[in-house]
This record gives sequence, C-alpha cells and structure tokens, in this order.
Amino acid sequence: MSTDLLARMEKDQVHFVNLQFTDILGNIKSVTLPADQMPRAFDTGIWFDGSSVEGFARICESDRVLVPDSTTYQVLPWSAPARRRARLFCDVYGPDDTPASSDPRSALKRMLAQAAELGYIYHTGPELEFFIFERGEAATIHPVPYDVVGYFDFSPRDKAQQVRSEIVLALKALGIEVEMSHHEVATGQHEIDFRYADALTAADNAVTFKYTVRAVAASHGLYASFMPKPIFGINGSGMHVHQSFANLAGENLFYSDEMPDHLSQLADSFVAGQMVHARALSAIVAPTVNSYKRLTPGYEAPVYICWAHQNRSALIRVPPARQGRKSAMRVELRCPDPSANPYLAFTAMLAAGLDGVQRSLKAPEMVNEDIYHLDKAERRRKSIETLPGTLAEALVALEQDEVIKNALGETIITAFLRAKWAEWNEYRIQVSAWELEHYLEMA
Repeated sequence: MSTDLLARMEKDQVHFVNLQFTDILGNIKSVTLPADQMPRAFDTGIWFDGSSVEGFARICESDRVLVPDSTTYQVLPWSAPARRRARLFCDVYGPDDTPASSDPRSALKRMLAQAAELGYIYHTGPELEFFIFERGEAATIHPVPYDVVGYFDFSPRDKAQQVRSEIVLALKALGIEVEMSHHEVATGQHEIDFRYADALTAADNAVTFKYTVRAVAASHGLYASFMPKPIFGINGSGMHVHQSFANLAGENLFYSDEMPDHLSQLADSFVAGQMVHARALSAIVAPTVNSYKRLTPGYEAPVYICWAHQNRSALIRVPPARQGRKSAMRVELRCPDPSANPYLAFTAMLAAGLDGVQRSLKAPEMVNEDIYHLDKAERRRKSIETLPGTLAEALVALEQDEVIKNALGETIITAFLRAKWAEWNEYRIQVSAWELEHYLEMA
C-alpha cells in the first residue's frame, strides 16, 4: 500500500505531507515532512515529543511515534502548486510499538473493535453548524455575521453563499461526499452535511471539515467559528449525530419490518443506554463552558433527557423511516456540539449505546410533545430528567460514570478532567460585562 501511495504522491506532484492527529481536546496537530521523507515515515514512523501535546505524555515518558494511515491520503486543494501539500491522519504509538493510551483516534478504534466482536459496525453522520464572521480591525473580539439572511434563505448575491459553495468544492476535492448545504436559523450561521460513514471515517471527516471551513473562510478575509454559542439571544451551533449499527453484510440493524415504527429492539436498547449515560456523556460531547449556554430552553437545543420521533426538543430523535427504507433508519443524538473532539465523542456515544444493548435495557415511552411547554411537575410525572446546566455538573457526572470512563481509558479521562476542571475554575473567577452592568453601582 505504501509503495502505491508513494507513486500516487509523485503523480500528484506533492512536495510536503502533513501528518495529522488531535490532542485530547480535539485540537488538530501536525508534523510536516518533505515528500521524499515519506518512505521513512511508512517504514519506521515519525518520532515526536508527546510531553508538549495536551494529555499525551509526562515529560519522563515523552517519546511517541506517528504511524500514518495510508487510507486517509488527500491533497489539500488550497495549497499552491509549487508547495503542494497532502495530509495523512496518523495513529499515535508508544516506543513499545503499542497504540498510545492517550491517542483519541486509537481510543475510538478500540471501542469500534469491541462493537465488531459483537457483530456491529457503528455508523455516524455528524452535522456540524458554524458561523462565518467578518474579521474587524479592532483588537477586541466582537463577532459580526457576514450575512443578514435566515433559515434556508436564498439570494443570488448572498456573499456567504459563495463562500459556502467554495467550502463544498474544497470538501469534495478532499474526498468527502457532501449531501447538502444551507443557511441555518441564526444570522451568519451555516450547515454543510456530509454522508454518514463508519465512525472512524466520520470522525476523520469531521476534523477535516473544521479546518477546511476555516481555511476557505480565511482565504476571503473572514473567520469561521465552531463556538457553540458565540452570540447571546440567538441559536447556537450544534453537531447533531445520526447513528446506526450495520452487520458485516451492510444491513441496517436498527431497522425492523416487524415493529410498527420499524425501530428494532437493538436500536431501542441502544437509545436506552445513551439516555442512562446522558448526563456523563454531555461532558464529552458538549465539553466547554460555552456549550451549556447553547443547551438552554428556547433555541432548539435539547435540555431534557427523553426521545421522540418528530420532536426536536428531545435529546434523541428517531426520524421516521418508511417500510423498505432500511438504510435510512437511525437515531439522532442532538446534544453534541462542534467543540467536541469527534474521536472521543463517538467513543463515548458508542460505549453508552453498547451498554444499553449488552444489558438489554428498554427505553422509556417516547415524548412526542414540546417538552419546553411542560411544567416541572409534568416532567417529574413523566420521569424526564435534565442534562447538566454547567460544565462543572457534567464533569461531576462523568467522574461517577464507570462505563464512559472505562471506554476512554484512564490516561484520557485523567487528562480530560484535569484540563476541563482548570477551564471551569478559570471561568468561574472571571468578572463578566453582565456582572459589571448589574452590580457595579449597586447601593
């Protein structure tokens, strides 16, 4: 495979290769090699200092090795011909030639292998929303949307639509099958959906998607933000994730001809597992202080732990599937946002769902009414719990959830909790503009 890829790189006239991986928090990291050094990369891997990467290694055990995944080769379409670059995602190994326990991509691969032993292939289809903002001259940060249109609006002179079209072309050049793009609810907000895939490929695609959107926006003097709630009073950005299981023959195991709603018992137990672990899961899939300013009632973001068919206020939605449309049956988890590390998010989501399957849990009755209009007593009567209201609440729930912690592994959990508690503690001692406005001149 590596020999064929080296020949393809020569044909593509690639001069540099970015070997990419993510840290614990999902930040993309890269080591750049001249193309003529790639035979060495394939033969022995590339050594790097893991102690400088968030969560990877202590300084006394810092040596790590990047092992390129040849199936992820793509030429970066925005690179100039004279400096043409390609990228390869890498798995991170220790000096003993075993996958590093701190590598998010390897954690997902381990979880997918557990599912495969049970006969399940986990498919995901993430939908990442984002804002495009103008880059102002001022030193202070103030998000200014690049357009003034709304949900699904169309205008032939819409400047943001032109940028979005260039993003789609760049994604297609990177081998990502784009299914649809459109303007989202909020001013300056957009969504581009790409085809579902096995969870590892989907996570790679989500990482690629984010830096592609940012690169194209930057080429127009703009910046793209995946911050969950960048502007007060309008919708935030989510990363709804559609999920299903397939068998080795590719058949969708969440579909059943025998059930009235065509949802299999396997899917029901998977949903039950994610509901049981939802509060802990939120720390991984909505992992920032800002995430919980999106997860509030009134902005189409889920707050209540329940499931439904058409009800978009529910945590988990099951889009209706017509008889014979087996491949379309899926369950959509609506609380994740694009600040999450997709490798860790999919690992935790799969672990939660598999726990429900292995324990044969049964999901509660669906709630097909607007939960936001139910009072506290009605929610209590229907046993509808809520997601954490802050990052701190979510971290406490995560610390108490052995299923999610075991799936991610001690190294990742320790580093993640350390980083996120530091984020929370730094945030809670800040003095905000709201506080100054309300309290500065109090009698």
